[in-house]
Amino acid sequence: MLRKFSLLAPIVVVVAAGGLAFWIATMPQAVPASALGPHTPDLANGRTMLLAGGCPSCHATPGQNDRTRLGGGLAIKTAFGTFYAPNISSDARDGIGAWSEAAFVTALTKGTSPAGTHYYPVFPYPSYQNMRRDDVRDLFAYLKTLPAVAGTVRGHDIRFPFGVRRLLGGWKLLFLGREVFRPDPAQSLAWQRGAYLVNGPGHCAECHSPRNVLGGIVARERFAGGPEPEGDGWVPNITQAKLADWSVKDISYMLDTGDMPDGDSAGGSMVEVIKNLAQLSPADRDAIAIYVKSLPPVVGPTPPKKKGE
Repeated sequence: MLRKFSLLAPIVVVVAAGGLAFWIATMPQAVPASALGPHTPDLANGRTMLLAGGCPSCHATPGQNDRTRLGGGLAIKTAFGTFYAPNISSDARDGIGAWSEAAFVTALTKGTSPAGTHYYPVFPYPSYQNMRRDDVRDLFAYLKTLPAVAGTVRGHDIRFPFGVRRLLGGWKLLFLGREVFRPDPAQSLAWQRGAYLVNGPGHCAECHSPRNVLGGIVARERFAGGPEPEGDGWVPNITQAKLADWSVKDISYMLDTGDMPDGDSAGGSMVEVIKNLAQLSPADRDAIAIYVKSLPPVVGPTPPKKKGE
């Protein structure tokens, strides 16, 4: 018996040490209130961040036309289960009305809830972490001016073991970048603005990139398109592999109207995105177009053939 114990003891120690190391490495991170200095909110900028970030597309309460009523409830189907967009209205009980500013900054940039648990990356914090802190604070201030919507949203329906939130700490270690995106200062100011909007609040890569079996973006095929996250349809490649014949004006016009140069119109979830982008300033839409037009060609996954082809 003693011999068996002596043989097992090192294994037990290694397993325990590994478990402790994983537990420490996957602890949810937070932004303390002390890290936030004085700030005077710019509500106009907060509204711009809301529109660029597409918040109403996911969080507006389904079945009504007021896109400022962010009571949540939209079902988002993925390969891991069905997620339900939460209430982010100013309601103090069911929304984010009682949140502190630090809790909101933490949620968007660290993917951590006020309760100290990991958020699922269906909430695109891997891109939101690229946002400037003042922009996040302006967004929070603007959200608090919108209507309070009562009502809690049902829990997610997630397949085992993906419902174990602590595992998301491991996902973050693998896929959550440690350095935020920094636009190239050698480029024009319009390009830099577009790069920020696309890679930060706009989170375009979250939909326009293929993902691996763990749900992480395939870095070498970023922006190269892939299956719709909900499994119905295809998100197009937006690099020059696909948009070589599009001009900056074509891209900007599509972001405003949904109309493409070939006479077709944007469909699927992009329809809701365009409802937001159409309310941005023409300068911001042009900036996004300038940056997208600059994306080098990347050949991504091959979309399935349409019926009749």
